[in-house]
Amino acid sequence: MTGNEAVAEAMRQVNPDVVAAYPITPQTEIVQIFSTFVADGLVKTEFVTVESEHSAMSATIGAAAAGARAMTATSSQGFALMWEMLYIAAGLRLPIVMPVVNRALSAPINIHCDHSDTMGARDSGWIQIFSENAQEAYDNVIQAVRIAESRDVLLPAMVCMDGFIVSHGMESVKLLKDEEVRGFIGGYEPAYSLLDVDHPITVGALDFADWYFEHKRQEAAAEVPVAEVVRRVGEEYGKLSGRSYGLFEAYRLDDAEVAVVALGSTAGTAKAVVDELRREGVRAGVLKIRLYRPFPGDEIVRVLSGVKAIAVLDRSDTFSTMGGPVFIDIKASMYAPIYDDSVYDDSVHGPVRGSTHDRDARDTGARDTTQRPVIVNYIYGLGGRDIDLEQIRKVYERLQAIATTGEAGQCVSYLGVRE
Repeated sequence: MTGNEAVAEAMRQVNPDVVAAYPITPQTEIVQIFSTFVADGLVKTEFVTVESEHSAMSATIGAAAAGARAMTATSSQGFALMWEMLYIAAGLRLPIVMPVVNRALSAPINIHCDHSDTMGARDSGWIQIFSENAQEAYDNVIQAVRIAESRDVLLPAMVCMDGFIVSHGMESVKLLKDEEVRGFIGGYEPAYSLLDVDHPITVGALDFADWYFEHKRQEAAAEVPVAEVVRRVGEEYGKLSGRSYGLFEAYRLDDAEVAVVALGSTAGTAKAVVDELRREGVRAGVLKIRLYRPFPGDEIVRVLSGVKAIAVLDRSDTFSTMGGPVFIDIKASMYAPIYDDSVYDDSVHGPVRGSTHDRDARDTGARDTTQRPVIVNYIYGLGGRDIDLEQIRKVYERLQAIATTGEAGQCVSYLGVRE
């Protein structure tokens, strides 16, 4: 089945209380298929057709605030039209789950894959999980429900997959039984509900300089336990399905001297190149990031600490002249102590309980700045431009030269573009 069909099947098995959605290519098929499940009585979902993606997210937020298990799905410009509401969903700590089929943003108009849409919302407070293929997209949607609804988290989560490459590509997908999925996610008991008249709450209140800062600080603290919950849910899912998941996949990295970092379907292409290089005696590896927000920087530093040269592949650009968003995150993680006091200063109120910058939780030993690998960036595949085995092989050849000479040359390159 296609990635869209697999995600629609996952949504049917989740059986959410409310789905509010608006069609946009290449996501349209997800809600189109799901609407047939509603029409055929296969789910109990209230399906809300709306006039825009802004309304889709607004209705989803309203349903979630009322205590419903609520979902939607979108892509590209529609995702951008949700922008205002994305921050509201995260600020209200509503555990909405949203599949996002990655597509380029205009202008120029383009319906094909890149990661510009979701990368633009990487700092909106949503959990972001990327999928390499249709199987992972299916598995990630189911796990995202458990992750978002965890009382240790209570944050919205988006599950990303590459437009057309995964959403419309046909491949084998192993589905769980309906009762297995429903047993895994369990029933939803909202922490709060607008409809609970015996325990009234305030939602959408004005929050000026007296408390707004504290509430945003609480939102930042809520991101801290996400990685552990993602890891725990991934292990439990592995016992159920035989497919375990972590924060990332470290492919043949144990003894690697050169490595590529990638998200989504390109990681699969890079793994095929690594297998070829290994047969030729090249110590190459791939780091495929699954959890992108919150960014598991400390864990990534540990797994890349022995690599001499790294290429970060970004399927979007920041237009900052500093490289792509993943490159900036990787470089920040590898080149500077994340938990330095100059970055996180809780000298006024003390560290938030359970935060990563709690003094007892610090672990700066893995980040030896005297042994830093050389890191370069490739921006590739914008607007659906193909990336192939030969292009990635040339990236590894450059990394081998860097590992030998220590000379990186140009830091940011554009792979596969006519210049």
